Amino acid sequence: MTTAFAGVLFILSLIVALAVAYRYLGDYVFKVVSGTRHSAVERGLYKVMGVNPAAEQSWGTYARSLLAFSAVSMLALYGFLRLQDHLLTTPQFAAGINERVFAHLAWNTAVSFVTNTNWQAYSGEATMTHFVQAAGLAVQNFVSAAVGIAVAITLVRGFARSRTDKLGNFWVDLTRITLRLLLPLSAIAAVLLIAGGVVQNFSDGTVVSTLTGGQQHLTGGLVASQEAIKELGTNGGGFYNVNSAHPFENPASWTNWLEIFLLLCLPIAMPRVFGRMIGDNRQGYAIVAVMATLALASVALTNVFELNASGTVPSAVGAALEGKEIRFGVSNSATFAAATTLTSTGAVNSFHDSYTALGGMMPMVNMMLGEVAPGGVGAGLYGMLVIAVLTVFIAGLMVGRTPEYLGKKIGAREIKFASLYFLVTPVLVLSGTAAALATGNWSTQANAGPHGFSEVLYAFTSAANNNGSAFAGLTVNTPWWDTALGLAMFLGRFLPIILVLRLAGSLARQKPVPVSAGTLPTHRPLFIGMVVGVVLILVALTFLPALALGPLAEGL
Repeated sequence: MTTAFAGVLFILSLIVALAVAYRYLGDYVFKVVSGTRHSAVERGLYKVMGVNPAAEQSWGTYARSLLAFSAVSMLALYGFLRLQDHLLTTPQFAAGINERVFAHLAWNTAVSFVTNTNWQAYSGEATMTHFVQAAGLAVQNFVSAAVGIAVAITLVRGFARSRTDKLGNFWVDLTRITLRLLLPLSAIAAVLLIAGGVVQNFSDGTVVSTLTGGQQHLTGGLVASQEAIKELGTNGGGFYNVNSAHPFENPASWTNWLEIFLLLCLPIAMPRVFGRMIGDNRQGYAIVAVMATLALASVALTNVFELNASGTVPSAVGAALEGKEIRFGVSNSATFAAATTLTSTGAVNSFHDSYTALGGMMPMVNMMLGEVAPGGVGAGLYGMLVIAVLTVFIAGLMVGRTPEYLGKKIGAREIKFASLYFLVTPVLVLSGTAAALATGNWSTQANAGPHGFSEVLYAFTSAANNNGSAFAGLTVNTPWWDTALGLAMFLGRFLPIILVLRLAGSLARQKPVPVSAGTLPTHRPLFIGMVVGVVLILVALTFLPALALGPLAEGL
């Protein structure tokens, strides 16, 4: 079996599994977010929090609740990291783990995990204790993912409801999504990963003899449980520094397949939830068709660039093998790279910095698209719906008619929120990259020339899009980089969320507009093609000059 053919089978099997997940997982998520009955555990939590589950919130109250929860989470995790040397840690310190997490790294890490980015400027097994990994970082993996899903559901409610300012209750959404969706699915995934050989223990590590006669300390830990939610919640990061390339995190080819499936299944299922909530499954099919079109193009191009690399050595061996996980092959690594940057996951099983120039450009482009194909849990759906709003507005300008989407008029107010949403990430990426170049904070940290520029551009693209993957080759655990990237992650997460919630509030207050002869059908191939075109054109116009200075210059 040729490498290319094996790669095609790998991708086709994923597509079939994701098609099943779209239907059945999507229906389950719909039941979770639309149900009105509360379990005894949920009622107990509401009582402790002082929440009335029957009281719905306006967009402003919902946003304040979300921001307050995130702020408390950030402060608590920051304190947790700073105090880790006093928290059940002595055996690990004896094994060589670093005792202190400095202030700039604690800030960066706290922001990273609360914003669902999971950018890691440290080596996990050499810096964080098992207790902090499980009780601090993994907890944020659950609730940050739940926040993203809650925001998406709130925007869909804005489309589904009319003449109201009520959009649900943040505390109820957060609780139900965490307890009914993320926890049970993560438990199942963790059991499967343990069966596949992923480590799950409290071991401080084992010293083993290497093939060269030396010795190496192999750290154990609660890996499978963290691996499950890091992929399922599109969090990313990893227990180990080398992430999903480590055999303790990703032991076999089928666990590699499972991890890719986990990071894609919920974002793919969310358009089904959208269709069910607005009462028109055709709209869900249209959104997932846009996502699938962009995703398949990205996966195909990334594989082509890595399997048909130019150069003497790549040509001789039939692919660009540097930085790839040879256990899985080039195609599995390239597919993982595409999937993790098409979502906001950021987990990696290969070294993106070693990809070919054009192959390394593809993960960057995936993030620059806004991670909407299919995007992070929740974030992908609300990002795609914002782009759909921009699309119907552009279509309305073409025919001289007031644009409508799902029975709601897209007026000046709505288009301002949608436009500002789209502008946030490019401003953060390009201004951050410019600041790093202007202040000289890249010259001694990255490589020289176009590739060094690509490393800096990738870092800010990853941070501002809340992805968390890295090009590497860039030393970022310094006060300047930890602070700058932390700000990019913070603003890149919460500014778009505020704009989405404000858009949801504006839509919910409108009265429905009846369908007329001039209404643009938003479930047909024409609209699907228009949305794909808007995504590509907006990205090309915004980021092409920067790409021309980095990966395109290097590749050409």
